[in-house]
Amino acid sequence: MKRLTTGLPDLDLILGGGLRPGSVVVLAGPPGAGKTILAQQICFANATVEHKAVYYTTLSEPHSKLVEHLQGFPFFEAAALGPKVEYVHLGNMLRGTSANDLEPMINEVVRKSLDDQPVLVVIDSVKMLRDFVSDHALRMALYDLTSRVAHSKAVLLLLGEYTPKEMKSGAEFSLADGVLQLSHKRRDPVDRRGLRVIKMRGASHLGGAHTVHITDDGFQVYPRVESFLTAEVPPTSGRIPTGIPGLDALMAGGIPESDATLVLGPSGAGKTIGCLRFVAEGLARGERCLYITFQDTADQLVGMAGKFGWDFATARTSGQLGISHVPVGNLDLDVVTSVIRHGLADGATTRIVIDSLAEMVQAARETHRFPAYLRSIIGVIRAAGANLWVTSETRTFGPMEEPLAGLMFLFYNVLQIRYIEHCTDTGRTINVFKMRNSHHDNSMYACHITDDGVTVGDKIDHLTGILGWSVLRDCPTTSGHDQTQAPG
Repeated sequence: MKRLTTGLPDLDLILGGGLRPGSVVVLAGPPGAGKTILAQQICFANATVEHKAVYYTTLSEPHSKLVEHLQGFPFFEAAALGPKVEYVHLGNMLRGTSANDLEPMINEVVRKSLDDQPVLVVIDSVKMLRDFVSDHALRMALYDLTSRVAHSKAVLLLLGEYTPKEMKSGAEFSLADGVLQLSHKRRDPVDRRGLRVIKMRGASHLGGAHTVHITDDGFQVYPRVESFLTAEVPPTSGRIPTGIPGLDALMAGGIPESDATLVLGPSGAGKTIGCLRFVAEGLARGERCLYITFQDTADQLVGMAGKFGWDFATARTSGQLGISHVPVGNLDLDVVTSVIRHGLADGATTRIVIDSLAEMVQAARETHRFPAYLRSIIGVIRAAGANLWVTSETRTFGPMEEPLAGLMFLFYNVLQIRYIEHCTDTGRTINVFKMRNSHHDNSMYACHITDDGVTVGDKIDHLTGILGWSVLRDCPTTSGHDQTQAPG
Protein backbone atom coordinates (compact mmCIF):
# COMPACT_ATOMS: atom_id res chain seq x y z
CA MET A 1 0.00 0.00 0.00
CA LYS A 2 1.39 3.37 -1.02
CA ARG A 3 2.16 5.55 1.95
CA LEU A 4 1.45 9.23 2.39
CA THR A 5 4.53 11.42 2.28
CA THR A 6 5.16 14.00 4.97
CA GLY A 7 6.80 16.26 2.41
CA LEU A 8 10.10 15.70 4.21
CA PRO A 9 12.18 12.84 2.72
CA ASP A 10 14.20 12.42 5.91
CA LEU A 11 11.04 12.21 8.05
CA ASP A 12 9.59 9.64 5.65
CA LEU A 13 12.82 7.69 6.14
CA ILE A 14 12.45 7.88 9.91
CA LEU A 15 8.83 6.71 9.71
CA GLY A 16 9.68 3.72 7.55
CA GLY A 17 8.26 5.16 4.34
CA GLY A 18 5.69 7.75 5.39
CA LEU A 19 2.15 7.52 6.81
CA ARG A 20 -0.14 4.58 6.10
CA PRO A 21 -3.55 5.56 4.61
CA GLY A 22 -6.35 5.17 7.14
CA SER A 23 -3.98 5.36 10.11
CA VAL A 24 -4.32 7.49 13.23
CA VAL A 25 -1.20 9.40 14.26
CA VAL A 26 -0.78 11.52 17.40
CA LEU A 27 1.64 14.44 17.21
CA ALA A 28 2.47 15.30 20.83
CA GLY A 29 4.77 17.87 22.35
CA PRO A 30 5.11 21.09 24.34
CA PRO A 31 4.45 24.59 22.94
CA GLY A 32 7.05 25.66 20.40
CA ALA A 33 8.11 22.13 19.44
CA GLY A 34 6.82 22.48 15.86
CA LYS A 35 3.55 20.49 15.90
CA THR A 36 1.44 22.98 13.95
CA ILE A 37 4.11 23.76 11.37
CA LEU A 38 4.74 20.06 10.72
CA ALA A 39 1.03 19.26 10.43
CA GLN A 40 0.49 22.04 7.92
CA GLN A 41 3.55 21.08 5.89
CA ILE A 42 2.06 17.60 5.58
CA CYS A 43 -1.25 19.15 4.48
CA PHE A 44 0.25 21.25 1.70
CA ALA A 45 2.50 18.38 0.55
CA ASN A 46 -0.45 16.07 -0.10
CA ALA A 47 -3.62 18.06 -0.71
CA THR A 48 -5.19 18.07 -4.18
CA VAL A 49 -8.48 19.36 -5.52
CA GLU A 50 -9.82 15.78 -5.64
CA HIS A 51 -8.55 14.84 -2.18
CA LYS A 52 -8.05 17.87 -0.01
CA ALA A 53 -6.63 18.22 3.47
CA VAL A 54 -9.06 19.32 6.17
CA TYR A 55 -7.55 21.15 9.15
CA TYR A 56 -9.90 21.34 12.16
CA THR A 57 -9.18 23.74 15.01
CA THR A 58 -10.85 23.51 18.40
CA LEU A 59 -10.01 26.46 20.62
CA SER A 60 -6.45 27.11 19.48
CA GLU A 61 -5.27 29.90 17.17
CA PRO A 62 -7.77 31.76 14.94
CA HIS A 63 -7.50 30.80 11.28
CA SER A 64 -6.29 34.26 10.33
CA LYS A 65 -3.26 33.86 12.59
CA LEU A 66 -2.55 30.36 11.32
CA VAL A 67 -2.44 31.61 7.75
CA GLU A 68 -0.45 34.71 8.67
CA HIS A 69 2.25 32.60 10.32
CA LEU A 70 2.45 30.31 7.30
CA GLN A 71 2.93 32.93 4.63
CA GLY A 72 6.70 33.16 5.00
CA PHE A 73 7.29 29.44 4.38
CA PRO A 74 7.97 28.15 0.86
CA PHE A 75 5.55 25.22 1.22
CA PHE A 76 2.60 27.60 1.69
CA GLU A 77 0.33 28.21 -1.32
CA ALA A 78 -2.29 30.92 -0.91
CA ALA A 79 -4.19 29.62 -3.94
CA ALA A 80 -4.55 26.22 -2.25
CA LEU A 81 -6.63 27.63 0.61
CA GLY A 82 -10.15 26.40 0.04
CA PRO A 83 -9.76 24.20 -3.08
CA LYS A 84 -7.02 22.02 -1.58
CA VAL A 85 -6.54 22.93 2.10
CA GLU A 86 -9.63 23.74 4.10
CA TYR A 87 -9.68 25.15 7.63
CA VAL A 88 -12.74 24.35 9.76
CA HIS A 89 -13.38 25.77 13.22
CA LEU A 90 -15.06 23.44 15.73
CA GLY A 91 -15.24 25.97 18.55
CA ASN A 92 -18.94 26.74 18.09
CA MET A 93 -19.84 23.06 18.45
CA LEU A 94 -17.79 22.80 21.59
CA ARG A 95 -19.34 25.86 23.19
CA GLY A 96 -22.74 24.24 23.00
CA THR A 97 -21.52 20.84 24.12
CA SER A 98 -23.40 19.33 27.02
CA ALA A 99 -21.56 17.32 29.61
CA ASN A 100 -19.94 14.20 28.23
CA ASP A 101 -21.33 14.75 24.73
CA LEU A 102 -18.95 15.19 21.80
CA GLU A 103 -21.30 13.46 19.37
CA PRO A 104 -22.17 16.55 17.24
CA MET A 105 -18.49 17.30 16.65
CA ILE A 106 -17.60 13.67 15.92
CA ASN A 107 -20.52 13.31 13.49
CA GLU A 108 -19.44 16.42 11.58
CA VAL A 109 -15.84 15.24 11.19
CA VAL A 110 -16.96 11.77 10.10
CA ARG A 111 -19.55 13.15 7.67
CA LYS A 112 -17.04 15.40 5.94
CA SER A 113 -14.44 12.62 5.81
CA LEU A 114 -16.81 10.20 4.11
CA ASP A 115 -18.39 12.77 1.79
CA ASP A 116 -15.27 14.66 0.65
CA GLN A 117 -12.77 11.77 0.84
CA PRO A 118 -9.87 13.96 2.07
CA VAL A 119 -6.35 12.60 2.03
CA LEU A 120 -5.63 14.03 5.48
CA VAL A 121 -7.70 15.15 8.48
CA VAL A 122 -6.05 17.17 11.23
CA ILE A 123 -7.54 18.06 14.62
CA ASP A 124 -5.64 20.77 16.50
CA SER A 125 -5.89 20.36 19.43
CA VAL A 126 -7.40 17.08 20.62
CA LYS A 127 -6.12 17.57 24.14
CA MET A 128 -8.43 20.58 24.59
CA LEU A 129 -11.38 18.19 24.36
CA ARG A 130 -10.44 17.00 27.85
CA ASP A 131 -11.73 20.33 29.15
CA PHE A 132 -15.28 19.51 27.99
CA VAL A 133 -15.88 15.84 28.80
CA SER A 134 -14.80 13.14 31.21
CA ASP A 135 -12.00 10.70 30.44
CA HIS A 136 -14.52 7.92 29.83
CA ALA A 137 -16.59 10.04 27.44
CA LEU A 138 -13.44 11.16 25.62
CA ARG A 139 -12.27 7.58 25.17
CA MET A 140 -15.63 6.55 23.70
CA ALA A 141 -15.74 9.59 21.42
CA LEU A 142 -12.21 9.04 20.11
CA TYR A 143 -12.89 5.37 19.49
CA ASP A 144 -15.99 6.32 17.52
CA LEU A 145 -14.05 8.98 15.58
CA THR A 146 -11.01 6.89 14.69
CA SER A 147 -12.91 3.77 13.68
CA ARG A 148 -15.34 5.64 11.43
CA VAL A 149 -12.82 7.99 9.78
CA ALA A 150 -10.62 4.98 8.95
CA HIS A 151 -13.22 3.91 6.37
CA SER A 152 -12.37 7.00 4.31
CA LYS A 153 -8.69 5.96 4.13
CA ALA A 154 -7.73 9.45 5.29
CA VAL A 155 -4.78 9.82 7.65
CA LEU A 156 -6.12 11.23 10.91
CA LEU A 157 -3.54 13.47 12.59
CA LEU A 158 -4.28 14.42 16.21
CA LEU A 159 -2.27 17.25 17.78
CA GLY A 160 -1.89 18.06 21.45
CA GLU A 161 0.40 19.58 24.08
CA TYR A 162 0.93 16.39 26.04
CA THR A 163 3.49 15.74 28.73
CA PRO A 164 5.42 12.44 28.79
CA LYS A 165 3.32 11.37 31.79
CA GLU A 166 0.04 12.04 29.94
CA MET A 167 1.27 10.02 26.98
CA LYS A 168 1.39 6.91 29.14
CA SER A 169 -2.31 6.89 30.04
CA GLY A 170 -4.28 8.93 27.50
CA ALA A 171 -6.86 7.16 25.33
CA GLU A 172 -5.46 8.90 22.26
CA PHE A 173 -2.21 6.98 22.53
CA SER A 174 -3.68 3.51 22.93
CA LEU A 175 -5.99 4.06 19.95
CA ALA A 176 -3.32 5.55 17.71
CA ASP A 177 -1.39 3.60 15.09
CA GLY A 178 1.51 6.01 15.41
CA VAL A 179 2.81 8.41 18.04
CA LEU A 180 5.39 11.10 17.31
CA GLN A 181 6.81 12.90 20.32
CA LEU A 182 8.27 16.35 19.70
CA SER A 183 10.45 18.05 22.29
CA HIS A 184 11.80 21.54 22.90
CA LYS A 185 14.54 21.71 25.52
CA ARG A 186 16.44 24.69 26.82
CA ARG A 187 20.14 24.01 26.47
CA ASP A 188 22.78 26.73 26.31
CA PRO A 189 23.96 28.18 24.06
CA VAL A 190 21.22 27.00 21.67
CA ASP A 191 17.85 25.45 22.52
CA ARG A 192 17.27 21.99 21.09
CA ARG A 193 14.23 20.52 19.36
CA GLY A 194 13.81 16.83 18.73
CA LEU A 195 11.51 14.12 17.37
CA ARG A 196 11.10 10.57 18.58
CA VAL A 197 8.85 7.87 17.12
CA ILE A 198 7.18 6.19 20.10
CA LYS A 199 5.35 3.72 17.90
CA MET A 200 4.41 3.24 14.25
CA ARG A 201 2.35 0.16 13.51
CA GLY A 202 3.12 -1.67 10.31
CA ALA A 203 6.43 0.10 9.70
CA SER A 204 10.07 -0.37 10.56
CA HIS A 205 10.91 3.08 11.86
CA LEU A 206 14.22 4.57 12.99
CA GLY A 207 14.45 4.76 16.76
CA GLY A 208 16.19 7.33 18.91
CA ALA A 209 15.93 11.10 19.26
CA HIS A 210 16.25 12.88 15.92
CA THR A 211 17.22 16.55 15.71
CA VAL A 212 14.60 19.11 14.59
CA HIS A 213 15.18 22.66 13.37
CA ILE A 214 12.54 25.26 12.57
CA THR A 215 14.04 27.31 9.73
CA ASP A 216 12.89 29.69 7.03
CA ASP A 217 11.98 26.56 5.07
CA GLY A 218 9.77 25.26 7.86
CA PHE A 219 10.10 22.04 9.85
CA GLN A 220 13.38 20.22 9.20
CA VAL A 221 14.39 16.90 10.72
CA TYR A 222 17.81 15.23 10.73
CA PRO A 223 17.88 11.46 11.31
CA ARG A 224 20.13 10.07 14.02
CA VAL A 225 22.94 8.19 12.32
CA GLU A 226 23.16 5.53 15.05
CA SER A 227 19.68 4.38 14.01
CA PHE A 228 20.87 3.28 10.57
CA LEU A 229 21.89 -0.28 9.88
CA THR A 230 25.29 0.29 8.32
CA ALA A 231 26.07 -1.86 5.31
CA GLU A 232 29.25 -3.89 5.28
CA VAL A 233 32.31 -2.26 3.77
CA PRO A 234 32.99 -3.99 0.43
CA PRO A 235 36.44 -5.59 0.20
CA THR A 236 38.95 -3.51 -1.74
CA SER A 237 42.61 -3.85 -2.64
CA GLY A 238 43.40 -0.56 -4.32
CA ARG A 239 45.18 2.54 -3.04
CA ILE A 240 44.46 6.21 -3.55
CA PRO A 241 47.18 8.89 -3.67
CA THR A 242 47.19 11.50 -0.94
CA GLY A 243 48.75 14.15 -3.17
CA ILE A 244 51.25 15.05 -0.43
CA PRO A 245 54.75 14.74 -1.94
CA GLY A 246 56.70 11.98 -0.23
CA LEU A 247 53.84 10.65 1.92
CA ASP A 248 52.55 7.88 -0.33
CA ALA A 249 55.99 6.24 -0.32
CA LEU A 250 55.72 5.90 3.48
CA MET A 251 52.28 4.28 3.14
CA ALA A 252 53.11 1.51 0.68
CA GLY A 253 51.66 3.47 -2.22
CA GLY A 254 48.93 5.55 -0.62
CA ILE A 255 45.78 5.27 1.49
CA PRO A 256 43.81 2.01 1.13
CA GLU A 257 40.43 2.55 -0.52
CA SER A 258 37.39 3.19 1.74
CA ASP A 259 39.54 3.90 4.79
CA ALA A 260 39.25 6.42 7.61
CA THR A 261 42.37 8.44 8.39
CA LEU A 262 43.05 10.58 11.45
CA VAL A 263 45.44 13.53 11.10
CA LEU A 264 46.84 14.53 14.50
CA GLY A 265 48.82 17.64 15.27
CA PRO A 266 49.02 20.84 17.33
CA SER A 267 47.61 24.17 16.18
CA GLY A 268 49.46 25.57 13.14
CA ALA A 269 51.24 22.31 12.31
CA GLY A 270 49.66 21.99 8.84
CA LYS A 271 46.70 19.64 9.33
CA THR A 272 44.26 21.74 7.30
CA ILE A 273 46.78 22.37 4.52
CA GLY A 274 47.43 18.63 4.32
CA CYS A 275 43.70 17.95 4.03
CA LEU A 276 43.32 20.61 1.35
CA ARG A 277 46.08 18.88 -0.62
CA PHE A 278 44.27 15.55 -0.21
CA VAL A 279 41.12 17.15 -1.66
CA ALA A 280 43.05 18.91 -4.44
CA GLU A 281 44.46 15.56 -5.53
CA GLY A 282 40.98 14.11 -5.74
CA LEU A 283 39.71 17.07 -7.78
CA ALA A 284 42.64 16.74 -10.19
CA ARG A 285 41.63 13.13 -10.75
CA GLY A 286 38.02 14.06 -11.49
CA GLU A 287 36.67 12.87 -8.14
CA ARG A 288 33.89 14.58 -6.20
CA CYS A 289 34.92 15.80 -2.75
CA LEU A 290 33.24 17.16 0.37
CA TYR A 291 34.94 19.37 2.97
CA ILE A 292 33.20 20.01 6.31
CA THR A 293 34.68 22.85 8.33
CA PHE A 294 33.78 24.35 11.71
CA GLN A 295 36.25 27.24 11.85
CA ASP A 296 37.22 28.46 8.38
CA THR A 297 34.42 29.59 6.09
CA ALA A 298 34.09 28.26 2.56
CA ASP A 299 35.56 31.46 1.12
CA GLN A 300 38.51 31.27 3.50
CA LEU A 301 39.26 27.69 2.47
CA VAL A 302 39.00 28.58 -1.21
CA GLY A 303 41.40 31.47 -0.63
CA MET A 304 43.81 29.28 1.33
CA ALA A 305 43.81 26.64 -1.41
CA GLY A 306 44.37 29.33 -4.04
CA LYS A 307 47.63 30.38 -2.39
CA PHE A 308 49.02 26.93 -3.21
CA GLY A 309 47.68 26.95 -6.75
CA TRP A 310 44.66 24.73 -6.14
CA ASP A 311 41.54 25.99 -7.90
CA PHE A 312 38.73 25.22 -5.48
CA ALA A 313 36.53 28.06 -6.74
CA THR A 314 35.92 26.44 -10.13
CA ALA A 315 35.33 23.06 -8.49
CA ARG A 316 32.71 24.57 -6.17
CA THR A 317 30.94 26.27 -9.05
CA SER A 318 30.78 23.05 -11.06
CA GLY A 319 29.56 21.03 -8.08
CA GLN A 320 32.64 18.83 -7.98
CA LEU A 321 33.55 20.21 -4.55
CA GLY A 322 31.15 20.81 -1.71
CA ILE A 323 32.26 22.92 1.26
CA SER A 324 29.94 22.97 4.26
CA HIS A 325 30.75 25.51 6.97
CA VAL A 326 28.97 24.75 10.24
CA PRO A 327 29.68 27.46 12.86
CA VAL A 328 30.66 25.95 16.19
CA GLY A 329 27.79 27.71 17.98
CA ASN A 330 25.28 25.89 15.75
CA LEU A 331 27.11 22.59 15.55
CA ASP A 332 24.80 19.60 15.77
CA LEU A 333 25.91 16.03 15.18
CA ASP A 334 22.79 15.12 13.21
CA VAL A 335 23.13 18.14 10.93
CA VAL A 336 26.70 17.10 10.10
CA THR A 337 25.39 13.61 9.37
CA SER A 338 22.78 15.04 7.00
CA VAL A 339 25.44 16.96 5.06
CA ILE A 340 27.50 13.78 4.69
CA ARG A 341 24.54 11.53 3.79
CA HIS A 342 23.33 13.87 1.06
CA GLY A 343 26.88 14.23 -0.23
CA LEU A 344 27.09 10.45 -0.54
CA ALA A 345 23.57 9.98 -1.93
CA ASP A 346 24.50 9.55 -5.59
CA GLY A 347 27.61 7.49 -4.91
CA ALA A 348 29.93 9.96 -6.64
CA THR A 349 31.68 11.48 -3.60
CA THR A 350 34.95 9.70 -2.91
CA ARG A 351 36.85 12.01 -0.53
CA ILE A 352 35.46 13.60 2.64
CA VAL A 353 37.28 15.79 5.17
CA ILE A 354 36.00 16.74 8.64
CA ASP A 355 38.03 19.60 10.12
CA SER A 356 38.12 19.12 13.04
CA LEU A 357 37.06 16.36 15.41
CA ALA A 358 38.03 18.16 18.61
CA GLU A 359 35.53 20.93 17.89
CA MET A 360 32.79 18.37 17.38
CA VAL A 361 33.47 16.84 20.78
CA GLN A 362 33.51 20.23 22.52
CA ALA A 363 30.58 21.84 20.73
CA ALA A 364 28.23 18.89 20.22
CA ARG A 365 27.01 19.00 23.86
CA GLU A 366 26.44 15.24 23.70
CA THR A 367 29.81 13.78 24.68
CA HIS A 368 28.14 10.65 26.10
CA ARG A 369 26.79 9.95 22.63
CA PHE A 370 29.96 10.74 20.71
CA PRO A 371 31.65 7.29 20.66
CA ALA A 372 28.62 5.60 19.08
CA TYR A 373 28.14 8.55 16.73
CA LEU A 374 31.73 8.49 15.50
CA ARG A 375 31.66 4.75 14.94
CA SER A 376 28.39 5.05 12.98
CA ILE A 377 29.39 7.98 10.76
CA ILE A 378 32.70 6.33 9.87
CA GLY A 379 30.78 3.18 8.99
CA VAL A 380 28.35 5.06 6.75
CA ILE A 381 31.18 6.76 4.84
CA ARG A 382 33.27 3.64 4.39
CA ALA A 383 30.26 1.55 3.34
CA ALA A 384 29.58 4.14 0.62
CA GLY A 385 33.10 3.54 -0.75
CA ALA A 386 34.43 6.97 0.23
CA ASN A 387 37.66 7.90 2.03
CA LEU A 388 37.49 10.00 5.17
CA TRP A 389 40.16 12.29 6.60
CA VAL A 390 39.55 13.81 10.03
CA THR A 391 41.76 16.32 11.84
CA SER A 392 42.20 16.43 15.59
CA GLU A 393 44.26 18.93 17.57
CA THR A 394 46.85 17.91 20.14
CA ARG A 395 48.67 20.07 22.67
CA THR A 396 51.37 22.39 21.41
CA PHE A 397 53.38 22.31 24.63
CA GLY A 398 53.67 19.90 27.51
CA PRO A 399 52.79 16.21 27.87
CA MET A 400 50.62 14.78 25.11
CA GLU A 401 47.08 13.70 25.85
CA GLU A 402 45.14 11.09 23.95
CA PRO A 403 42.68 13.33 22.08
CA LEU A 404 40.06 10.69 21.36
CA ALA A 405 39.69 9.04 24.77
CA GLY A 406 40.23 5.49 23.50
CA LEU A 407 38.53 5.93 20.11
CA MET A 408 41.63 5.91 17.92
CA PHE A 409 40.94 2.27 17.07
CA LEU A 410 38.11 3.48 14.81
CA PHE A 411 40.66 4.92 12.39
CA TYR A 412 42.59 2.54 10.14
CA ASN A 413 45.33 5.11 9.53
CA VAL A 414 46.82 7.77 11.82
CA LEU A 415 49.14 10.51 10.59
CA GLN A 416 50.97 12.59 13.17
CA ILE A 417 52.43 16.05 12.58
CA ARG A 418 54.56 17.45 15.43
CA TYR A 419 56.85 20.33 16.19
CA ILE A 420 60.57 19.72 16.64
CA GLU A 421 62.99 21.81 18.68
CA HIS A 422 66.38 22.10 17.01
CA CYS A 423 68.99 24.36 18.62
CA THR A 424 67.43 27.84 18.44
CA ASP A 425 64.94 26.96 15.71
CA THR A 426 61.75 24.94 15.42
CA GLY A 427 60.46 22.78 12.63
CA ARG A 428 57.89 20.07 11.91
CA THR A 429 57.96 16.30 11.63
CA ILE A 430 55.48 13.82 10.20
CA ASN A 431 55.15 10.12 10.68
CA VAL A 432 52.69 7.37 9.84
CA PHE A 433 51.77 6.44 13.38
CA LYS A 434 49.52 3.57 12.37
CA MET A 435 48.19 1.71 9.32
CA ARG A 436 45.98 -1.29 9.91
CA ASN A 437 46.64 -4.34 7.72
CA SER A 438 49.28 -2.54 5.69
CA HIS A 439 53.01 -2.22 5.55
CA HIS A 440 54.22 1.32 6.32
CA ASP A 441 57.26 3.30 7.41
CA ASN A 442 56.61 4.75 10.87
CA SER A 443 59.93 6.64 11.12
CA MET A 444 60.02 10.38 11.76
CA TYR A 445 60.49 12.55 8.68
CA ALA A 446 60.94 16.27 8.25
CA CYS A 447 57.73 18.04 7.30
CA HIS A 448 57.75 21.31 5.38
CA ILE A 449 55.08 23.76 4.25
CA THR A 450 56.12 25.09 0.86
CA ASP A 451 54.48 26.56 -2.21
CA ASP A 452 53.28 23.02 -2.90
CA GLY A 453 51.63 22.70 0.51
CA VAL A 454 52.74 20.05 2.99
CA THR A 455 55.73 18.02 1.79
CA VAL A 456 57.69 15.19 3.36
CA GLY A 457 61.46 15.68 3.66
CA ASP A 458 64.33 13.55 4.88
CA LYS A 459 64.25 11.02 7.67
CA ILE A 460 65.28 12.40 11.08
CA ASP A 461 67.27 10.28 13.51
CA HIS A 462 68.23 10.85 17.13
CA LEU A 463 64.97 12.33 18.43
CA THR A 464 63.86 12.40 22.05
CA GLY A 465 60.32 12.73 23.36
CA ILE A 466 58.85 10.60 20.57
CA LEU A 467 56.22 9.01 22.80
CA GLY A 468 55.94 11.45 25.66
CA TRP A 469 55.98 15.04 24.41
CA SER A 470 54.16 17.08 21.79
CA VAL A 471 57.36 18.96 20.95
CA LEU A 472 60.25 16.73 19.88
CA ARG A 473 63.90 17.50 20.51
CA ASP A 474 66.64 16.90 17.99
CA CYS A 475 69.44 15.21 19.93
CA PRO A 476 72.43 14.54 17.60
CA THR A 477 75.04 12.08 18.77
CA THR A 478 77.99 14.24 17.76
CA SER A 479 80.47 14.56 20.65
CA GLY A 480 80.09 17.70 22.73
CA HIS A 481 76.39 18.21 22.18
CA ASP A 482 74.00 18.23 25.11
CA GLN A 483 72.08 14.94 25.10
CA THR A 484 69.84 15.65 28.08
CA GLN A 485 66.53 13.80 27.78
CA ALA A 486 63.29 15.72 27.98
CA PRO A 487 61.71 15.29 31.40
CA GLY A 488 58.80 12.91 31.76
